[in-house]
Amino acid sequence: MLELYRILDIAFQIYSWALIVYIFMSWFPGARESSIGLFLTKICEPYLEQFRKIIPPLGMIDLSPIVGIFVIYLARTGLLELFKMLLF
Repeated sequence: MLELYRILDIAFQIYSWALIVYIFMSWFPGARESSIGLFLTKICEPYLEQFRKIIPPLGMIDLSPIVGIFVIYLARTGLLELFKMLLF
């Protein structure tokens, strides 16, 4: 059970960092067309699209990544606390 806790924690961290890298790639022209950019687009866009349906971009500013990272943080905190209660 402790291994599952660690795996979930690492998975949430990796996905959070993937979103951050994906966001920063938008600042560099052509970065999203690279192989890493295409991979990150495949794993990040379906998640971020759910938030774009609720929160439309404000001009040039897209708030969906901020909300997405916050939701991941809340889910990570909640699920890991639940695992802690089950383990101990």
